[in-house]
Amino acid sequence: MDSPGSTPSTPSTPSVPSRAVADSGARRVFRSEYADVPVLDEPIHEAVLARSTASFPDAVALVDGADPTGTTTLTYGQLDVRHRLLASELVRSGLRKGDVLALHSPNTVLYPVIFYGATRAGAAVTTVHPLCTAEEFAKQLNDAGARWIVTVSPLLATARRAAELVGGIEEIFVCDRADGHRSIVHDLLSAAPPRTAGADIAIDPAEDIAVLPYSSGTTGVPKGVMLTHRSIATNLAQLHPLVPMVPGDRILAVLPFFHIYGMTALLNAPLRAGATVVVLPRFDLDQFLGAIEKHRITGLYVAPPIVLALAKHPAVARYDLTSLEYVVSAAAPLDSLLAQACSDRLGLPPVRQAYGMTELSPGTHVVPLATVDPPAGAVGKLLPSTEMRILRLDDPARDAGPGEEGEIAIRGPQVMKGYLGRPEATAELIDADGWVHTGDVGRVDEDGWLFVVDRVKELIKYKGFQVAPADLEALLLTHPGVADAAVIGVLDADGNEVPKAFVVRGPDAPGLGADEVMAYVAERVAPYKKVRRVAFVAAVPRAASGKILRRELRQREKDDA
Repeated sequence: MDSPGSTPSTPSTPSVPSRAVADSGARRVFRSEYADVPVLDEPIHEAVLARSTASFPDAVALVDGADPTGTTTLTYGQLDVRHRLLASELVRSGLRKGDVLALHSPNTVLYPVIFYGATRAGAAVTTVHPLCTAEEFAKQLNDAGARWIVTVSPLLATARRAAELVGGIEEIFVCDRADGHRSIVHDLLSAAPPRTAGADIAIDPAEDIAVLPYSSGTTGVPKGVMLTHRSIATNLAQLHPLVPMVPGDRILAVLPFFHIYGMTALLNAPLRAGATVVVLPRFDLDQFLGAIEKHRITGLYVAPPIVLALAKHPAVARYDLTSLEYVVSAAAPLDSLLAQACSDRLGLPPVRQAYGMTELSPGTHVVPLATVDPPAGAVGKLLPSTEMRILRLDDPARDAGPGEEGEIAIRGPQVMKGYLGRPEATAELIDADGWVHTGDVGRVDEDGWLFVVDRVKELIKYKGFQVAPADLEALLLTHPGVADAAVIGVLDADGNEVPKAFVVRGPDAPGLGADEVMAYVAERVAPYKKVRRVAFVAAVPRAASGKILRRELRQREKDDA
């Protein structure tokens, strides 16, 4: 296992090359050119914090990047003591192993204290979008079976309403202060030193769920993704040889911790390495650029809209960004020309890409930091201990060869345990041999680089957040003036994928307009899910089975462009 401060691993001489190797019959299995890593059978709080705490107790682990004084920090020693104390107090409050705790907060320096404190207490943490509506929150609480909520006072009204809607919530804690609620900081963390009961909960890393994020998978409504302590801890070990972090690195956490990308790249990975994480609650361009300059950030993990801002926004020229050593982009496709424009402007090596999905803990591919000149558009090389197949689109029972396009299938120790309470959906995604059918179309070149060329799945990725068309379609159909509706993703002027609705007016609503449709949706969903364009059509194209033919709508968009 890699220790904090270790040097980047070098590719081993593989027993099988990264190019396709005939497995059996029509199978061609791609295997990593990097040496396998051992499965990490440790609770996530131990896998991340144990070595950093022991080696660098006085080093700064977390900095509040929104604090203009720069004095709100936590050292590794403080993080260790506080998360252990919180675990003890949660157990004293009645939390039991296997309970689900909903963490409903923007990024703060307290977020990891709560996350690791809850997992140490034996809970599974379901991370909640801070901008969700009460109704959306209630659905997640109900599906996850959550009994506890941690939120912040500005979001308390939403959390209270969600708790009322679902029932069965034992307690709502607030991070700061609010009348009628115990405070994480002022009550639980002001208690006596940790008690044994909160620090010695037995964890089975292979079976126990550490985190329960919600994902729509390849299509459909959000589902709870059961990620075990083993799967997410092992994925950190898999990522390290390609994107190593070391003590002294300074990572800017602007993407949300509740999302598996932010949780992995901006929380677990840097804290495992003894790096310093500078935390921002949201993306504001000047605050973001100012934090890079002030805190001498060395590494950025971002989504394509931030790459766009770095490449083109005039504000970039006002800040000293020379501390940056690399940029990694993931969560959505990145145009190769935009990536080049960003790296050229910042005077950095090519922007690296990474690939994965929540159900894969999340990483399967990344462009190694050590690669001098990766091919444009590549999303990376296979991580250690990971296998891949490219399934032919015309005959999924057969595999495509190098250079041929097909659906990406993945197998490895980072695969989720399954969807919570949805064995049928799990079986649709993961076949009997353990292969995850990602729904993405890709190809692999002769050197083992993966290129993602299209999506079979129908999810819209707005600024890295997943938006399920089926959710929006179901909501649109509740409007009395809408007879039918379909939703696809289209690109706006800034290159972001946004939801566009194709709406059939009802016979009693001839005057229904686009603004009314968009307002109706906006009042009922989180901001990132809003319908941002509307077209009225005579009919929604459907197959004989009733399935919406989104490809026809996408083709219509191309024809009208």
